[in-house]
Amino acid sequence: MRKILLLIFFVLVIGCTSNASQNLKVKPLVTEPNEKNSSSNLIKYKVIRVIDGDTVELKNGERLRYNDIDTPETVHPSKPVECYGPQASAKNKDLVEGEIILVELGDPEKDRYGRLLGYVYIDDLFVNAELVRGGYAEVNSYGNPGSKFNELIQIENKAKSKPTGLWANCVN
Repeated sequence: MRKILLLIFFVLVIGCTSNASQNLKVKPLVTEPNEKNSSSNLIKYKVIRVIDGDTVELKNGERLRYNDIDTPETVHPSKPVECYGPQASAKNKDLVEGEIILVELGDPEKDRYGRLLGYVYIDDLFVNAELVRGGYAEVNSYGNPGSKFNELIQIENKAKSKPTGLWANCVN
């Protein structure tokens, strides 16, 4: 009986794992801020402030720019506030401000402005994908696509086809 229960447990774990990866969700285990998880590439950080729709300030003083996405501008020094920028910033704030996030750093780990680049997770939610799914962000690799670029493109195509968010409210 014990062997049967163990077998059922493993089948459930394998099924849940494959389903989670298809939905671009993750529930990694890390205990201390800025501690790297030895079984993955995820690092835990505390978000102290949302700068805009795709950039946050971390407790350690660094800034993090979300990899492979771009949101309309709200704080650019030489550009006006763009259509749907305030909504994107507000959504990002709702998702991550004050929260502990898990970050899969990009390659390279920093952009030309010295900001960390990464895919962001909170609990079981892939934040980069959530922003694209809701039409708050568009996919943009800036010439260096990351490991989840193709998945983000698929999510963007679905959001555009509805249309939702910036694709429903802004003229390109």
